[in-house]
Amino acid sequence: MGFREVPVYEVKEVLRLWLRGEGLRAIERMADVDRKTVRRYVEGAIGLGLDRDGGEAQLSDEFLGRLLEVVRPHRHSGHGEAWRTLEGHAEQIRAWIDDEGLTVVKVHQLLGRQGVLVPRRTLERFCAELCGPRRGQKKTVRVADGEPGQELQVDFGRMGLMYDLKTERRRVLQALIFTACLSRYCFVWLSFTQTLADVIEGFEAAWAFFGGIFAVVIPDNMGAIVDKANPLEPRLNAAFVDYAEDRGFLIDAARVRHPTDKPRVERMVPYVRGSFFKGEHFVDRADAQWRAEQWCTTTAGLRVHGTTACRPAEHFATTEAPVLLPIPAGPYDLPHYAKPKVHRDHHVEVAKAIYSVPGNLIGRHLDARADKDLVKLYWRGQLVKVHPRQAPGGRSTDPADLPQGTEVYALRDLERLKNMAAVHGPAIGVYADALLEHPLPWTKMRQVYALLGLVKKWGPARVDAACAKAAEAEAYSVGLIGRMLERGTEERTEPVPIQGRLVPARFVRPDADFRVVPVRLLGPGTQEGPGDASEASSAGASS
Repeated sequence: MGFREVPVYEVKEVLRLWLRGEGLRAIERMADVDRKTVRRYVEGAIGLGLDRDGGEAQLSDEFLGRLLEVVRPHRHSGHGEAWRTLEGHAEQIRAWIDDEGLTVVKVHQLLGRQGVLVPRRTLERFCAELCGPRRGQKKTVRVADGEPGQELQVDFGRMGLMYDLKTERRRVLQALIFTACLSRYCFVWLSFTQTLADVIEGFEAAWAFFGGIFAVVIPDNMGAIVDKANPLEPRLNAAFVDYAEDRGFLIDAARVRHPTDKPRVERMVPYVRGSFFKGEHFVDRADAQWRAEQWCTTTAGLRVHGTTACRPAEHFATTEAPVLLPIPAGPYDLPHYAKPKVHRDHHVEVAKAIYSVPGNLIGRHLDARADKDLVKLYWRGQLVKVHPRQAPGGRSTDPADLPQGTEVYALRDLERLKNMAAVHGPAIGVYADALLEHPLPWTKMRQVYALLGLVKKWGPARVDAACAKAAEAEAYSVGLIGRMLERGTEERTEPVPIQGRLVPARFVRPDADFRVVPVRLLGPGTQEGPGDASEASSAGASS
């Protein structure tokens, strides 16, 4: 029969029966302890002053502790001969590890050269006890769970491959896991990507699942939440910070490669993968998501947790659900963030739409926030412009944002251009209106600008007179107006006389060459030419 250490409660039962007056054989039978063991404990207790007349009050915990120290044999700590051998070289091993920074493998080699042959696993345990745990095996402490409804730990976990109906191929399915720190109640959101939109969609589904919002969220350093990791001051994503402010929770991002900062959700990742995903067949992601929520409320929610000894769903319902923050009524409007550059035309592009920017900010990069209704532009933290949100390809331009004098042409403001012309004279306004009477009037805007240039050069009175005279003749040409002003004919009604003497051209033929002489018929079949007519006239005169 092998050695069996008698537990304390059996020792107490043996002594209690002896105090009642039972003999050693009866105690052996009733306590199911060997008679020799009974005798040993009874004799030891008598030696420590146990008296049958004193009653069971003598069997205190202190008395039983002293009895066990006396009766039980002192055994070695459990280490073998190799351990005792290493104890003789403890100082040398400490110097190698602490002072020289050698590894356990190197120490094992050096000891072997000295003839100290011990198993390397024994050396590893000896070094860990002598010099502390190795790197990567630091001692940890259990952190308190916090108040109910305060902390929610979040992490992504890789589940496996699943067929995606949109891309028509197998893709890696990710699980965004939410775990309540106190109750261990969890929620799983499945996604093929880890974009900001996917993460916020998962958070919105989690709030609906829990029925409220936790005060603090402890996420992993996922790119959608943390732009730049830092142990003390991580730089968070502006869009997610905006979401957290809208929903009313704080963000306490875990450190990089420190799973102990979020141990509750870290332990859930392999559990979700093994209990929910592996061995199952899903139609698509929607089917998997529905079954994941059922798994969270039944399999994971109704099991007895090993640490809390409670069912997570029941524990959450009684302690955390009543103290969660309320969920806002409307859905969250996910904004679009960008850093557009101001172009030379005083506009920026945000979400494939164009918006004007005031001031001299050409070449600068602004911070833009676009939701479903508004687009806000910031320069060094200051709000410089607000525009109504435009569809892709749209444009929103404020005339006040453009340089003075260019807004009319840029916006094709025909009415304002007509008013600008009419200010200089009624005929100029009528003439400009006539120029713009065209199926594509903005193509004639340059002519009106040229007309305004003539006003600046020659004065409004002369241009107004020229426009009135040209309009009477229905001659609508800015070039004609310019020539009239250069010649000074805008006020004259008679033809302009030609000044000076005409100089004949060099190769001009005489006028006689172009004289036409009539032909006279004399009789049938005959014709009188120019020579015959002269002869006939002379003959008639002689007769």
